[in-house]
Amino acid sequence: MDESRRDRDAEGRARNARPRDGLGRPLPYGSPGVERQPEGVVRSPDETVREAQRLLDAGMPFHAHEVFEDAWKSGPEAERELWRGLAQMAVGLTHCARGNGAGGARLLRRGAAALEAFGEPEPYGIAVDPLIAWARELAGRVEDSVGRAGSGPGEGRGAGAAVDAGAEAPRLRPGGHVG
Repeated sequence: MDESRRDRDAEGRARNARPRDGLGRPLPYGSPGVERQPEGVVRSPDETVREAQRLLDAGMPFHAHEVFEDAWKSGPEAERELWRGLAQMAVGLTHCARGNGAGGARLLRRGAAALEAFGEPEPYGIAVDPLIAWARELAGRVEDSVGRAGSGPGEGRGAGAAVDAGAEAPRLRPGGHVG
């Protein structure tokens, strides 16, 4: 890429202003994209869960991951693993929806492991145990899909059938479907 076209802020740090699709993949400059989540937003835990659930339900787990990442970076030290684990699950779902089953399964399992310490009582009403079960079940399904995938043209390492991110969206709080 022409270095003069790289997106940089005033301090010279890389910033990617390219439009993105609903799964966070970059699109060509000038293409219509999905509005990006603002970075560094400090939300209450309740606002974080509500906004992330809205994005998950809309089939936008990459954007939900960014909401969880803000909470992980701005929240109290004792809660960082909770938010980091939720971010890993959301980006794991993103990879699964993009057809990267192997990478998605790894991230889903990593996120589930991070949440194990937060089961009872449910922090902020988050259904931790059902989320862990959802992540492990989806990881197993996509791993099976990767195992069945052939090695024909266009089927890279870890490729499998892409999942529908909206249909697979977990419920963060009790009272709805979990997967």
